[in-house]
Amino acid sequence: MTLFFWSIKKRNKAVKKLLSIYWKISLLFFISLLLLIGKYNYALVITNISTILMTISVWFWNDINDELKEYDFSYSLITTTKVWRWSLTFISLNFLFQSFLNFSCFSSINSAVCEIWLQPSSNFYTIIKNLFNFLFGANFTQPVAKFLGLFSLLIYTLGLIQWSIIKLPKNGRNSCFSKNERN
Repeated sequence: MTLFFWSIKKRNKAVKKLLSIYWKISLLFFISLLLLIGKYNYALVITNISTILMTISVWFWNDINDELKEYDFSYSLITTTKVWRWSLTFISLNFLFQSFLNFSCFSSINSAVCEIWLQPSSNFYTIIKNLFNFLFGANFTQPVAKFLGLFSLLIYTLGLIQWSIIKLPKNGRNSCFSKNERN
């Protein structure tokens, strides 16, 4: 978030576009956390797909990569962005490696071996449960989390398919950051 606001302050369109794309893609990770709260069996698969997509999203765009190459090391926003991209890549690779060590959890998250994967989502569950109760006066349960996660996954998948069919063929690997802000 800090990097995003920093890019707005410095008026760097390339970094701003890169981070806005990243945040759109990273929504899938939060959807996977909802699915982990709901103990959906394939939640770990969706979590892995989200980390892969997040990593791809920060390296995919030719125009942003070319723009970032033009800056020298002394420009702190770009240097920080490059460090962030590499850090995200290594964290994602580590996450994928760790999850493949528990391959059985890909199809059955409810087994005792997979408890370690449910721990972060249980902390998130406590936060959402309190927030849900505060805002709506309602109970946030695991079935509600599973429903919201699956519904969000459906909407997200439809948006990703729409982007793949319409925008990707039109723009290719060009993020169009130098054009208007609506792309």
